[in-house]
Amino acid sequence: MSDDKNSPNSDRPADASPEQEPVSGEAVVLNGELEAPGDPLDAVEAAKAEASRFKEQALRALADLDNYRKRSAREVEAARRAAKEDLIREMLPVFDNVVRGIQSAERADDVKSVVEGLGMVMRQFEGTLEKAGVRRVPTVGAVFDPQVHEAIQQVETDEHPPGTIVAEVQGGYVNGERLVRAALVVVAKPKASA
Repeated sequence: MSDDKNSPNSDRPADASPEQEPVSGEAVVLNGELEAPGDPLDAVEAAKAEASRFKEQALRALADLDNYRKRSAREVEAARRAAKEDLIREMLPVFDNVVRGIQSAERADDVKSVVEGLGMVMRQFEGTLEKAGVRRVPTVGAVFDPQVHEAIQQVETDEHPPGTIVAEVQGGYVNGERLVRAALVVVAKPKASA
């Protein structure tokens, strides 16, 4: 039989050449790059090296992320510590005045002057807290609000509308809009009918 390209018994198209069939040792495309023909073991070694390189990059990225988290945690803690120190620095003059008031009260004959001194220290303390964004929860005369008040007692009275706070047992405080401590209060309720 003849090897004629135009032979009717040929399965190959007329314009096909024997060189188009895959031949061992041809160049291959690996990771988008044309690799020269070579030993298949070389290609395996190259793939292993590339996998190793990717693994090292991934481990480096994980280490960088871990370092970032640790650094962020340290920075947050440093900011908290600095905020505490600022508040303490603001409170120290109040503390100094309390100490002076105690020393003055030990020598004082007049209780009224001691009360006035304590009132001044209290106003200084409240002013310092307000600068830090901390406010007292309004109590006596205000309507009971379970969001900021805790009722520890109710008293029957006709002098105040029901639900009105008639006494404060312990002051409450908010920092911005966040409750720090609820105020302990006594609340009016209507007298029971006889």
